[in-house]
Amino acid sequence: MRIRVVVHKADEGGSWAEVPSTPGCATQGETMQEIEANVREAIEGCLSIEVEQPLLQMDDRVVELAL
Repeated sequence: MRIRVVVHKADEGGSWAEVPSTPGCATQGETMQEIEANVREAIEGCLSIEVEQPLLQMDDRVVELAL
């Protein structure tokens, strides 16, 4: 899976990054290597948030996907 990340220069030095497809998913770092590691962790954290279970009908299936 490929996810677009926008990296901005921070006024105080270093950079910060945001993931437009996942509102609220952002991180910061001093180097691009640090940004890449931090944004992977941020995306994983944003996507692993527990959400309320939907009401299932008798014929419904639950499928887990590995990305």
